[in-house]
Amino acid sequence: MKKRVECNITGRVQMVMYRDFTKRAARRLGLTGFVKNNSNGSVAVMAEGEEDDCRAFLKKLEKGPLLARVDRLEAMWKEAASDFLDFHIVY
Repeated sequence: MKKRVECNITGRVQMVMYRDFTKRAARRLGLTGFVKNNSNGSVAVMAEGEEDDCRAFLKKLEKGPLLARVDRLEAMWKEAASDFLDFHIVY
């Protein structure tokens, strides 16, 4: 079943290639959506796809790339709305 997961990630997640890491992980899992930096230093992610793929994606986001440090990942699950064609970085 397709799901949407909306996340807010805090820690050392900006200026450490976190958005690029997120985009590559999402695309490998066939997810659609976006990732963006927030002005408060956190990163926002919205992803849609099969629930198992979304759960695997969250596990990757909890770790992040080599230089990142994830202090907290808040996730909210919703029904998929099929709003996206691919997964991209919002600048």
